[in-house]
Amino acid sequence: MTTNTTEKPNWFAASWFAASWFGQCLSSTRGRIARIGGGLALIGVGLLLLGGVPGIVLAAIGLVPFLAGSFDVCIFSALFGGPLRGAGVRSCARS
Repeated sequence: MTTNTTEKPNWFAASWFAASWFGQCLSSTRGRIARIGGGLALIGVGLLLLGGVPGIVLAAIGLVPFLAGSFDVCIFSALFGGPLRGAGVRSCARS
């Protein structure tokens, strides 16, 4: 049995996510700022308040939204089969 590695992404799910309020919010400038702020908050709470292994784990989890917001990456869109880059999410919503 062979698998087809050239399958096209599920554009229905991608366009649905991109057109949704949640997708538009995450890919907007405000959404990016919120993800960066939320990530920094998780990192700060983990390192300054919790400490130890739980704090390091929480700080590592906080890196995900911080880096995603910093580099304009939308992980939720990729989970739904859409583009990973925020610009791609915004262009799906316009078309």
